[in-house]
Amino acid sequence: MRKVKPVKSACHELGFLDADEMLVKAQLAITVTELLRERGWTQQKASTALRLTHPNLSRMLRGQFRGISEIKMMDCLVRLGRSVKIVVGPEVKPSAGRVEVVAA
Repeated sequence: MRKVKPVKSACHELGFLDADEMLVKAQLAITVTELLRERGWTQQKASTALRLTHPNLSRMLRGQFRGISEIKMMDCLVRLGRSVKIVVGPEVKPSAGRVEVVAA
C-alpha cells in the first residue's frame, strides 16, 4: 500500500500561489452559507442584509469568491450576528505561520 501525502486543499494540490488565501475564503464562505441556510433567507434578503450585490452574493455562495475580500466576508459574519476574532499566536518555527478559520 502506498502512502498518500496529505494536502491542505485542492488549491494547494493544484499549486495555486494564493492557495492559503483561497482556503481561508472558502472556510468563511462556507460559514456564511450555513448561517443563511439556517435562517432560510433568500439570496435577495441576504444580499440586502449583508450589503453585497446579489451577483456577488450568488458567486460567493457558489464558491467563486475571487474579488471578494476576507474583510468583506468577515463583515458578512458580523452582520449575521457572529463575533469575529483575529488571534495572533506564538511564533511557529521553523516553518512560516498560517491563517486558519475556526467556526465556534
